[in-house]
Amino acid sequence: MTRPFRLFCFGFGYSAQALARHLLVRGGQVCGTVRSESRLQALRSQGFDGLLFADRNAVLAALARCDLLLLSAPPAADGDPALMAFGDAIIDARPSWLGYLSTTGVYGDCAGRWVDEATPVAPASERALRRVDAERGWLALAATIARPCAIFRLPGIYGPGRSPIEALREGRARRIDKPGQVFSRIHVDDLAEVLMAGMTRKVDGIFNVCDDEPAPQHEVIAHAAELLGIPPPPLEPFAEAQASLSPMARSFYGESKRVRNTKMKRELGVHLRYPTFREGLAGLL
Repeated sequence: MTRPFRLFCFGFGYSAQALARHLLVRGGQVCGTVRSESRLQALRSQGFDGLLFADRNAVLAALARCDLLLLSAPPAADGDPALMAFGDAIIDARPSWLGYLSTTGVYGDCAGRWVDEATPVAPASERALRRVDAERGWLALAATIARPCAIFRLPGIYGPGRSPIEALREGRARRIDKPGQVFSRIHVDDLAEVLMAGMTRKVDGIFNVCDDEPAPQHEVIAHAAELLGIPPPPLEPFAEAQASLSPMARSFYGESKRVRNTKMKRELGVHLRYPTFREGLAGLL
């Protein structure tokens, strides 16, 4: 880097905080929004610079200072909150690069087939439909100001404090058996490196972000149990388990796909530290 990054994040959650840690050790400057005073205090207690989304004047001032903009807050039923509230201000600020954290859920159910960035979107849930609309909105805004905008489509994200390791230790892990069901995932530290590479190169377009090995979730949990030296939870047939699953979990098991990361590796030059869940889970221990 010729000079430190100055990044502003709409939504300063798990993924954005991981990225912030990577940027701060490189001398970057990061600020982001949260929705509540309690979350703001928690953010600041970790040494992060945060703002309330509702504090419009503070957000406008931060936007005016930023070089790069990361959009990681999920869209609401009536649209993307940052785009609706601050779209005009972002156009005025003209950041040099925009990045949007979307989801591989936009591809819908692919019956276990491989998908890549050329696969047409086919969102099957309301949440995925909102993501498609948000992607298009941010790409249109970036085109208005002639700036690159990268759409990062993310699968399941795991890492410290958010993995099968914790679920097993806390007795929350379940092994749901749905034959043919596979998912892709990414370790949060690898995600941070992908975002760093995207910012450094100011890439434009759509990128799938995932590791090298899609796998059924019950295999991941079994491997985590093996690492911990404990018996894995029993397999539960999906037909019997689905009634006790949350609506989000049921929608999760309603889709199956294998996500290719070829473009991510080729155009971002990323070498995954955790190429499969095996390395990722071992790293967490």
